[in-house]
Amino acid sequence: MPKTKTKKCAAKRFSKTGTGKLKRNHMGGSHILSNKNRKRKRTLRSQDIVDQADMKRIIPFI
Repeated sequence: MPKTKTKKCAAKRFSKTGTGKLKRNHMGGSHILSNKNRKRKRTLRSQDIVDQADMKRIIPFI
């Protein structure tokens, strides 16, 4: 059986941590920033960990 190809859209959006979890960026922080307050934009800059249930679907594509 051949190897599964990497989905480049998933590879650009997610990165693996040292412990094997997946990091992701928050959505909504790239445009229309004038309508968002300072606290909201600050939290959108930080990265978050993908939930365990979603990780099972994403890991084969990375």
